[in-house]
Amino acid sequence: MSTGPTSNLPKTQRAWRAVKRGKPSESLVFQTDVVVPSLSPGEVLVKVQAAALNPVGWKVMSTVPNVLARRPITPEHDFAGVVVDANGTEFSAGDEVIGFIPVTLQLKTGQGALTEYTKLPAANLVLKPSNVSVIEACGLPLAGETAFQALVDIGNLQAGQSVFVNGGSSAVGMYAIYIAKALGAKVVTSASSRNEEFCRKAGADEFVDYTKKPLHEHFMENPPSPKFDIIFDAVGLTDTALYKSSNAYMKPKGVYISTGPWPDLKSWGGSTGVANLLSLGCEILRPSFLGGVNAKWTMVSVNHKPQDLAKLRDLVAEGKLKLVVDSVYGFEDVLSAYERIMTSRATGKVVVKVDDSL
Repeated sequence: MSTGPTSNLPKTQRAWRAVKRGKPSESLVFQTDVVVPSLSPGEVLVKVQAAALNPVGWKVMSTVPNVLARRPITPEHDFAGVVVDANGTEFSAGDEVIGFIPVTLQLKTGQGALTEYTKLPAANLVLKPSNVSVIEACGLPLAGETAFQALVDIGNLQAGQSVFVNGGSSAVGMYAIYIAKALGAKVVTSASSRNEEFCRKAGADEFVDYTKKPLHEHFMENPPSPKFDIIFDAVGLTDTALYKSSNAYMKPKGVYISTGPWPDLKSWGGSTGVANLLSLGCEILRPSFLGGVNAKWTMVSVNHKPQDLAKLRDLVAEGKLKLVVDSVYGFEDVLSAYERIMTSRATGKVVVKVDDSL
């Protein structure tokens, strides 16, 4: 058992800490005296080189009360770095790794990715493939496992099936396209026209510009052939239209999988967001014989599985899953990185370079 950092490591470190509820500019404080964590059996200490931001990071920061979020806490969940204390696990000091700190683990330990050193169970690490950089690799776990579990665990996607990915230019949507194509599925996706090339490079067979008309109207006027086996809403819509009208473009035993619903922050506590959520609930519960939707509605909530992260790593190593970076920010410029991801216009991952020597 390791009772603390090895002798050549500092006792304190730099880290961003979420100290209260609010936008990142209101919630986050950059601290230079955060204690480097000690380890329990099965845990590994990693020097973080790069961390990726996720929408869940700023949404939880902005909406969840302190008592539930257990602040102060180090934010974010995905990183790539180097093992500095393997602590008797299967890893060795110097191993280049990709790590995932899920929300549940973060709440338990207070650890996150926006820090110079972090600890986590060995089961939450995989070796970084040699064909990708640290900057690319750090964005794989949360978005990758979300897409993988939506399509494989919930959707049971099979070769030859047809999938619609709503929001193909988002990180989760992008990974969903790659994963679906690697499994042999046909993929239709949506984004704005400026991201069509991005989506097609990821492997999308067909592209729909959602800005031209509502998606449900497009598919009712242009029914896909064959109809979709899976609709994966990587945007987390609260608007019920795409689900409500899906009998026209989904197979009767199809499944509608959503990452949400996440109302826009402006609608939290307002009538629009609440009305949309209530309407969605009514549509989900209405049986098909009363005019309801044939397809099952379900929400994906990522649950870390070591085998899933390992499969994603293998897809990256085989070149079947590309890791796309939208932008890179310095460690002390985290607030600008959050401004970028909060625009919802990032194509690929927004990355923070924690190790300035990279």
